[in-house]
Amino acid sequence: MSGHHNHDSIQHLYEGDQSKLYSGVLQHHSDVNSEESKTQVKRIWKIFWILLVITVAEVIMGMFFSHQMPKALVAFFFLALTILKAGYIVAVFMHLGDEFKNFMVTVLVPLVLFVWFIIAFLADGGFWLRMNDSSPARNTIEHVAK
Repeated sequence: MSGHHNHDSIQHLYEGDQSKLYSGVLQHHSDVNSEESKTQVKRIWKIFWILLVITVAEVIMGMFFSHQMPKALVAFFFLALTILKAGYIVAVFMHLGDEFKNFMVTVLVPLVLFVWFIIAFLADGGFWLRMNDSSPARNTIEHVAK
C-alpha cells in the first residue's frame, strides 16, 4: 500500500479534500476553557492593546501635534512607530519572534538594506534635481532661449 493511504499519519488530510483541515479534525485545542487556551487568549489581548496604543499615539500625533512640529520630526515619529508596529506584527503573527536569531537576521538585514536603498536613491535623486536646477549651463541655455 502506498504511504498516502496510511491513516496513522495526517498526510492523507493534505491530499485531495482539504475541508477536513478546517473542519475541526486538526484543532489545536479541544477545550476552549483549558489553561492553554486561556493563556493564548490573554496573549492575543495583550498584543491587541499594544498595537492599539501605538495606533492611537499615531492618530493623536497626526491630529493635534503634526502642524506645530517640524515636518522632519513628524516624519521620523511616524516612521519609527510604523516600523515598531510592523516589527511587532512580524514577530508575533508571522512567528518570527519564535524563530532562531539567524533566521531573523536573514529576513531583517535585507529589509533594512532595502529601506536604506530607497532612502539613498531618494536623497541622490533630490541632489541631482537641485544640482540640475542650479546648473550654470542650464541658466545660460534658458537665457539664450528668451
